[in-house]
Amino acid sequence: MPRAQIKDEKTYQAMRREGESKEKAARVANSRAGGGSPGRKGGKAGTYEDRSKQDLYEQAKRVGIEGRSRMTKDQLIDALRHH
Repeated sequence: MPRAQIKDEKTYQAMRREGESKEKAARVANSRAGGGSPGRKGGKAGTYEDRSKQDLYEQAKRVGIEGRSRMTKDQLIDALRHH
């Protein structure tokens, strides 16, 4: 019996048969129905090392890191990671 709040009934029923809770089964089924994968949101930005020094400088400026104009690329990366 389909329910309006469950977007992927087949996944929901399979998880319930495996003993998962109603809440978890619904959360996973709805996530997969939206074309996603549970636990895989975001993560589209590359690493700091893949970005140019200018991009790192602009990010440092946005977050308010002082002394950024005198920093090397490695120093900018360190400052951004520890800000």
